[in-house]
Amino acid sequence: MNIEQARFNMIEQQIRTWEVLDGSVLSLLSLVKREDFVPAAHRAMAFVDTEVPLPHGQSMLAPKVEARLLQELAVQRHERVLEVGAGSGYMAALLAHKAQHVTTLEIVPELAHFAADNLRRAWVGNVTVLEADASQAPPVDGPFDVILLSGSVAEVPRALLGQLKPGGRLAAIVGQLPIMRAVLLTRAPAGPGAAGAGKSTLPGGGFATVELFDTVAPRLVGFGEPSRFTF
Repeated sequence: MNIEQARFNMIEQQIRTWEVLDGSVLSLLSLVKREDFVPAAHRAMAFVDTEVPLPHGQSMLAPKVEARLLQELAVQRHERVLEVGAGSGYMAALLAHKAQHVTTLEIVPELAHFAADNLRRAWVGNVTVLEADASQAPPVDGPFDVILLSGSVAEVPRALLGQLKPGGRLAAIVGQLPIMRAVLLTRAPAGPGAAGAGKSTLPGGGFATVELFDTVAPRLVGFGEPSRFTF
C-alpha cells in the first residue's frame, strides 16, 4: 500500500467531502500519522471510511467523524482539553497539536496503556492518559475549555457538563441506535447578563446546543446500554 497516497485519498475523498474545510485541520491530518495509532492487525484499515476495531469491543471513530469533531471544537493553543475514551490515542494526538494540554480518560486498562505507548512513540508530550471511569465525576482538575467524548452516549452526563468552563465547548455523539447525532454544547460565558446568553435544551440551562450531523458510533464503556455494533 502506498501510505501517502492512501492518506491523501482519505483527506480529499472522505474528509473534505464531509464539510471539513479548515486548513489547519486538514494539515494536521497529514502531520499526525494515523497508521501509527492503529493496531497492527488492522493497519490496512487505517485510512478506510469506517471504525477501526480496538481491543475489548472498542473502536476508533471513522476518520471523517474525527476530523469534523476536531473542526467544530476549534481548539485554541491556550486551552485545556478533556477527552473521554482515549482508545488508541489518535484523537488525543490531534487535539494535543492544537491545545496547551490534553487529559484523556480510558476505562479499559489495555487501551490506556496502548494509547500512552502510541503517544510516546509519536513524541506527543502534552497529553496525560489516565485509567479512569469518566461516567462518574471525572478524577481530574477541571474545569476545561474543551471536552470531547470519543464515542457515543445515551445522554450527556451532567458530571461532565460541570467540568466545562464558562464559554467552553463539549462535543458528543448522543442517542440510541439506529439514530444518533453529534452535538456541540457551549456553556454561557461568565459576566453580567451571561445567564441568558445560552439557549439550552438541557436541564439547568446555561448551554447553547447545536446539532452538527447524524452518525452512529459505538457506545463508550459505562455510558448506557452496550453497543450493538459488530465487526
